[in-house]
Amino acid sequence: MPISGGLQFLNEQEIFDKTGLIVGMKVACLGCGNLGFFILPAAKIVGKEGMAYAVDIQKAALDVVKNKARLEGLTNLECVWSNLEKVGSTNIPAGSLDVAFLINVLFQNKNRGEILAEAARLLKKGGKLIVIDWRKIGAPFGPPPEMRVDKEQMKAYASNVNLSLIEETEFGEYFWGLLFQRI
Repeated sequence: MPISGGLQFLNEQEIFDKTGLIVGMKVACLGCGNLGFFILPAAKIVGKEGMAYAVDIQKAALDVVKNKARLEGLTNLECVWSNLEKVGSTNIPAGSLDVAFLINVLFQNKNRGEILAEAARLLKKGGKLIVIDWRKIGAPFGPPPEMRVDKEQMKAYASNVNLSLIEETEFGEYFWGLLFQRI
């Protein structure tokens, strides 16, 4: 079964609206991939008054995002190499983000609790984290069902790292979403 990123099934504006993303905010896409699918338009929304961070473990992916940002004239986007599975490894000031995205990242990792802890560390009090991943259903694309993430497990991890669940939703027929706020 081929693994599709599934981004074609997600509407970034719907996600931005859920998080309340506006001009002047500091936002990060944790596990941005080489498309910069969410962080490039997010950088445009937060504008020059804000800051956008593209975070990934693959340096080649960050190079692609950096080039795309340059081509689009985005001067408020910084690429940050990080292993999100190691709390404290992301070179973004702790407690500084208004919004963080973890979209289609968790199914690729084993240390999901640590990733949520790292995201929580980066958020300021009141900051929002949106986690979106594949529903545990069979589909002709996406990761195999055994790789897909249990959203109940993510809720349990989140409660251990000062993240409070605000909303649980679905994004189309293939993805679940959890919106958390840092307490």
